[in-house]
Amino acid sequence: MKVNETKSAQVTFTLKKNTCPPVQLNNKQLAQPEDVKYLGIHLDGKLTWRKHISTKRKQLDFKLCKLYWIIGRKSQLSMENILLEYKAILKPIWTYGVQLWGSASNSNIEILQSFHGRTVVCAECGDKSDLKSAIIRQEVRNYNVTYCQRLDDHPNRLAKSLFQRTNYNSWLKRYYPPDLATRF
Repeated sequence: MKVNETKSAQVTFTLKKNTCPPVQLNNKQLAQPEDVKYLGIHLDGKLTWRKHISTKRKQLDFKLCKLYWIIGRKSQLSMENILLEYKAILKPIWTYGVQLWGSASNSNIEILQSFHGRTVVCAECGDKSDLKSAIIRQEVRNYNVTYCQRLDDHPNRLAKSLFQRTNYNSWLKRYYPPDLATRF
């Protein structure tokens, strides 16, 4: 396999201020950006997921603007069809990789929650109690529970051990995937 050093990057995942020394590949120093995009998921050095969630929010706003004529206030569609449009077009954008970024802080999750509230108001679907529901948090929990069940049923014993709780540092105030099933 031939590695392209111009397309490669070095990211140090740590909460410390210091980073690792620069890495060279074919006598060329790799770039050390603050965050990288890998398979559509933005990974920053501290794994706060803020960049990823902000990017998804921008994508959702753009799609909602394009769909406003079909799901907006003057839409002739029924509520069932508006909900179907939301589930088919908008929901896959923010649910991609939720098993990873679902452990983000509440302030980052609220970025997507506010989009959901805006969409509900835009489509005038449901009453105002829909805005108070933590739909994003519920979806994160549902996706994580389903993922954990799939791993429990997996024939590979290494895959089964992915969600077993190990000695995490609780002083980091970070949530880990096993915590998501009971967090929300």
